[in-house]
Amino acid sequence: MATKRLARCGPRGQPLGRGGGGGCPAEGGCEGGVRSVEFPAVLLNTSTGEIESEFHTYVQPQEHPILSEFCTELTGITQNQVDEGVPLNICLSQFLKWIQKIQMEKKIIFGTDILSDSTSEVKACTFVTWTDWDLGVCLHYECKRKQLRKPDILNSWIDLKATYRVRKSADCGTFIIISKANCI
Repeated sequence: MATKRLARCGPRGQPLGRGGGGGCPAEGGCEGGVRSVEFPAVLLNTSTGEIESEFHTYVQPQEHPILSEFCTELTGITQNQVDEGVPLNICLSQFLKWIQKIQMEKKIIFGTDILSDSTSEVKACTFVTWTDWDLGVCLHYECKRKQLRKPDILNSWIDLKATYRVRKSADCGTFIIISKANCI
């Protein structure tokens, strides 16, 4: 991933925010692996500041289904919410269907598609997170552990924390990011 290169150029088009992977360590701490308990994303139009589409689901933990008190206090996510959620493989399938739908409706493409599909009608879109934790660590290792294929589209993103550092040090102006990270 080229976070720093993208950060210097600045995001253009439609960022797709992935706010907090909503994960908790399994019982026994980090040795049990991190598990996703929430999977939220929004499509933000950077021209208008409007959220144009949202995806949100709770993820039902399969390996360690009972949330710890620490996890519920940290994230605010309840046991009932994850009990009514879906397993990660179904969540990822639903998420990809949502992505396909908004790609068709909004005529957007992601960074990996830009070279092969660049017409004036199409708008560039990218995933944006606060740190690399949600997509680069939490989801990556959970998919690996569960032998699930992490969707290729989730292998490239802009790390807003790194972007903020680069812009702050370059004195390129100020912006405020409010993010609730639920993945620990």
